[in-house]
Amino acid sequence: MNLDLPRFVDIFEEGPREGFQIESPDIPTADKVRFIDALSETGVKHIQCVSFVNPKRVPGMADAEAVASAIARTEGVSYTGIWLNQQGLERAARSTLDMGGELQVYASQTFGLKNSNRDDQQMLEEQRRYLNFYKEHGIPLDSLIVMTAFGCHYEGEIAISRVCEQIASVLTLASEMGVQVPRLRLADTVGLAVPTAVLRLVGAVRDRWPDLRIGLHLHDTRGSGLANCLAGLSLGVDSFDSACGGLGGCPFAGHRSAAGNICTEDFVFMCHEMGIETGIDLHKMVECARLAERIVGHPLPSKLARTGV
Repeated sequence: MNLDLPRFVDIFEEGPREGFQIESPDIPTADKVRFIDALSETGVKHIQCVSFVNPKRVPGMADAEAVASAIARTEGVSYTGIWLNQQGLERAARSTLDMGGELQVYASQTFGLKNSNRDDQQMLEEQRRYLNFYKEHGIPLDSLIVMTAFGCHYEGEIAISRVCEQIASVLTLASEMGVQVPRLRLADTVGLAVPTAVLRLVGAVRDRWPDLRIGLHLHDTRGSGLANCLAGLSLGVDSFDSACGGLGGCPFAGHRSAAGNICTEDFVFMCHEMGIETGIDLHKMVECARLAERIVGHPLPSKLARTGV
């Protein structure tokens, strides 16, 4: 069987943001910073550190600015955050983090209403405001993320045509404003994807937009995370979001077991054994997973944290 495996994959580490947004808000800021600083020494080039969101809704992110300002930066590593509205974007821009512009759209309108209190049209108008903000402040656009691209607990299965419709609406808007989207991230926000769904959706998107780089944001809620990664890798996908230790989950997913992104160290191990480079020191990443467990005070889903390398 011929697989179109990439030779190298970019891993975007999201453990600090994914994890601490749903853990106890009592975790000290210093421990969050200690974890980020340790991740900086693993060879990973992108670390998503915080969410600039309403602390009443996500109390674990109330110290976002304090975390951002305390990081001991490592050369060659970008430190970023996310936001869900204009207020969050402005907070991010005032912070000391690296700014890469992101556009957001929901395949499930119901999830979008619960996550950001905006319907499709309101979301599209907000993306227009984001693009204007990025242009005014010289912020390069990094990606467009489609949340709930593989399904939603409120609406169930999401049709591929619906996902493509949402992608097209934002790409058209960006084109009208003279901006090119460099990377499209398809997100399995609530962990419903299986490998066949990944193959079908990635294939459909690539058929329609063959020159658009595709990334995957996969959750391991039901144990299919690495299998879904393999499906993406087999189609040449070379950009993945992951979380050290398997930290995290979405606080608005509609159920209480929204496991975090695929586990970084487990995915790195799989890639390396398949001859795919990541630039990450696996031993150091496993130690970060063990550090994360000590910080949160409970076991995490990481397999390599148990078995070692």
